[in-house]
Amino acid sequence: MSGQNKDFDFEIMPGVPAGLPKDEQILWQGKPQAMALAREAYKINWIAGYMLAVVLWRAGGAYADGGTALMLATGLPYLVLSVAGYGVIYLLAWAQARASIYTITTARVIMRIGAALPVTYTIPFVRIATARLDVRPGGTGTIALEITAGMRLSFAVLWPHLRPGFAKHTQPAFRCIADAQNVARLLADAAQAKLNEPVVTMAPSGAVMAAE
Repeated sequence: MSGQNKDFDFEIMPGVPAGLPKDEQILWQGKPQAMALAREAYKINWIAGYMLAVVLWRAGGAYADGGTALMLATGLPYLVLSVAGYGVIYLLAWAQARASIYTITTARVIMRIGAALPVTYTIPFVRIATARLDVRPGGTGTIALEITAGMRLSFAVLWPHLRPGFAKHTQPAFRCIADAQNVARLLADAAQAKLNEPVVTMAPSGAVMAAE
């Protein structure tokens, strides 16, 4: 069964809401890198740049009106607020990264996400049409999964664990993970092996068993 599992499903192992079948194994587990998530999803660098521009603008105006003393009296409160704002944004990204666990098994992808309201998404390989890798400088990257028709995922619930710009056709993603290139290769190999696995059916009594 694919889709969203309830928060209260018992986790026998971290990130996996129920015991795996005997023939299924965990191949990889990971989570977002907090700073990379803050930079890419929360746009912390852009926000920091804007706040710094406001500080310089207010301090510069105060200096022109009253010199160094007025510049410090005006600029310092803005600087403190800017640092506090930066810290809050990073804290949000850190909390999301810490609460999330991405899992690849021999049969599916599992995403346990959500800092305040944890949810778990299970996506079998047969539901994944394509996977797109986006590698960033520094080695982190995002693996976005294009899902086949018939499986609807909530953009609001998944954010920021998704591919930006695809609100209508939500693409869940392993966001800002380390060693993304090798993880993408592992995912591709596991999915290919699963999809090429023969399906064995039982023939009527006296007939030969056939593999499809």
